[in-house]
Amino acid sequence: MSDSRPDLRHDHRSDAQGTPVPPAPTEETTPEAYEDEQRPPVTVVGVIAGLVVVIGLTHLTRVLTDRVPEWTEGTGFGRVADAIEFPVYAIALGLLGNAVLAALRIKERLAAAFRTEFFIKTGLVLLGASINFAVIIKALGPAIAQAVLLISIVFAFTWWIGGKLGLDDKLRALLAAAVSICGVSAAIAAAGAVRAKREQLAYTASLVILFALPSIFLLPWLSGLLGLSPAVTGAWIGGNIDTTAAVSAAGAIAGEEPLQIATIVKTTQNALLGVAAVALTAYFAIKIERRPGEGRPTVRAFWDRFPKFVLGFIAASVIATIYAASVSPETSEAAIDVANDLRTWFLILAFVSIGLEFKARSLREAGWRPIAVFAAATGVNLVVGLGLAVLLFSWFTF
Repeated sequence: MSDSRPDLRHDHRSDAQGTPVPPAPTEETTPEAYEDEQRPPVTVVGVIAGLVVVIGLTHLTRVLTDRVPEWTEGTGFGRVADAIEFPVYAIALGLLGNAVLAALRIKERLAAAFRTEFFIKTGLVLLGASINFAVIIKALGPAIAQAVLLISIVFAFTWWIGGKLGLDDKLRALLAAAVSICGVSAAIAAAGAVRAKREQLAYTASLVILFALPSIFLLPWLSGLLGLSPAVTGAWIGGNIDTTAAVSAAGAIAGEEPLQIATIVKTTQNALLGVAAVALTAYFAIKIERRPGEGRPTVRAFWDRFPKFVLGFIAASVIATIYAASVSPETSEAAIDVANDLRTWFLILAFVSIGLEFKARSLREAGWRPIAVFAAATGVNLVVGLGLAVLLFSWFTF
């Protein structure tokens, strides 16, 4: 089937008087290109009011994250409450705020303060400060081998099955990065590299959370049922659960030794985030979005679309590693705690903004296919991850 879209480089139509007529908008220019024109002008009052909403919902998220486990302790919901992470509350509150502001017809007037990209990129740069390269060097053997093999296999499978089910290439990239590397953080890095829509990022983040929550309890239980060693259990948990916080929760349930291995494996996967961003940037610039007849993208074009916060992420990790080596462990731990707390604030601000900015229009067309892709990829991730964990960590002793 031929492509019916007009070629903007050669479409020079004229009306009856010979006046040039601009080419019709294409998929690349609608509807997002015209949304900014339809929004009310940005005002100081609107920005301040929007920031009040975002910060207020962020504070409420932290309150719920800290207090709900206390309020429900001893009840049937208590154990579940312990496992609920802040992204769940943040996105839920953001969606609720979205509905309320839309009903009041003031959402677009406040939208300039919903700075999802700024908040999330700042949070991910701060995440780099908690990853010490020395840990990765110590885990050069099985942890890196598992991370590289698992990411490669699961990413390739997710990309393949997403193509078979006809998903948009950008959504395929987000889903593949999320399920194979490190959940929401990887999806955000991929979104920057491929220029995905916010709705696609919000959808991917929701799937990550939906699948990660039951995994917190399922994987430790299955590890006991299968009689896995502590090291294999930790490697399986760290390689399969998509968020660092959920990995920590599942590792804590499994025990101290599994938690240590799970953390090393997940940290190794997180460190490959920058590599994935570079690879996706190159692939989309050269293969996916280049028009027929166009030359290869220049270095400048590649640099313009590269998610530069990844460089900040790497720089923060290097600086933190050097700093940790030059001060006492107590001082280093205190500094990392501050960075982690700031990271949490910025990530909550980002997830709240995702909920506030969310538009269901694009997702209505997605249907069941992204869920099926994510579920199938998660199944492959579990099976391959277990095989690699047994192969690479069965010899490991504490």
